[in-house]
Amino acid sequence: MSNEQTFLMKPKVDFCFKELMEDAEVRRGFISALLDIKPEEIMWSRLLPTHLRKERPEDKLGILDIRVSISEQVNEADDAQEKETQLDLEIQLAPFPLWPERSAFYLAKMFTGEIHKGDGFEVLKKCIHVGILDFILFEDDKEFYSCFHLWEDHRRRMYTDKLEIHILELPKLKECNYPHTELLNWACFFNAEQKEEFEMAAESSPHVEKAYERLMDISADEEKRLEYEAREKAIRDHNYLMDYNLKRGLEEGRKKGMELGIKQGIKQGIEQGIEQGIEQGVEQGIKQGMDRGAKAIIEICQEDSRSREETASRLIKRLSLSPEAAEAYLKKYWKV
Repeated sequence: MSNEQTFLMKPKVDFCFKELMEDAEVRRGFISALLDIKPEEIMWSRLLPTHLRKERPEDKLGILDIRVSISEQVNEADDAQEKETQLDLEIQLAPFPLWPERSAFYLAKMFTGEIHKGDGFEVLKKCIHVGILDFILFEDDKEFYSCFHLWEDHRRRMYTDKLEIHILELPKLKECNYPHTELLNWACFFNAEQKEEFEMAAESSPHVEKAYERLMDISADEEKRLEYEAREKAIRDHNYLMDYNLKRGLEEGRKKGMELGIKQGIKQGIEQGIEQGIEQGVEQGIKQGMDRGAKAIIEICQEDSRSREETASRLIKRLSLSPEAAEAYLKKYWKV
């Protein structure tokens, strides 16, 4: 491998992340850090189909980024046993206000998808949803890593250990100096963009070093590089088109609002009419602009095969809408 290699993919781009997780040793290293266990305690791991089962035709289809099954060695009363666990690993670059609802949905769907007609509840395995976020979800907390379970509110008794949600907020890494852990090494690796940052993360962990070697291999692969660059371009184009259509819709709405306001103002009187008319016109124009902007966002998201939930999240973020207002636009413009 050439020491002069300069191009390196960014691990937080979903294409690159999936390629890294194809490697069994990289998977073992990251998952063991996430679960705070020794890598050798993971007996095996395998990738599973990412499409979750639908019970009825009208059910929402669940498609995961990376779905992994692992076998973990557990020692109970001097008796070593194997425990199988399923994980959903997802990378999310753009802000997603409804991430808690999204992660809960996929976790529940993964959990219930394990049981079939005639099965007993003992077949249900532990399921974990992992969100690696390139935005801050919990503004009031300084910790970059969070782990959630089902707890009793007052006595802090765990209801079941079969459901977990893990969150890594990568932007927080630049805000604080965190105690050194293996998980911090991985978070720094996923967040890295420059060669020096990758090398620093790799020097602190042999498992991250393995991931860095794998990253250099796939970055040097011309075919994979073309796929990666196409994915990056698709993300940039999608974000640009949404911003452009939103700004155009708002600007057209303001112009029409001003024109309508002036016409109404002239009819009502020179001084009072113009003042009231402009105010009413601007309000109506902004409403029209918001309507056009929402329609454009929904059309682009459907063309890009975005889910209804992702589209709602983008409406909320781009137009500063309430969830109720976003749902109203979806009912109006979402094409089934």
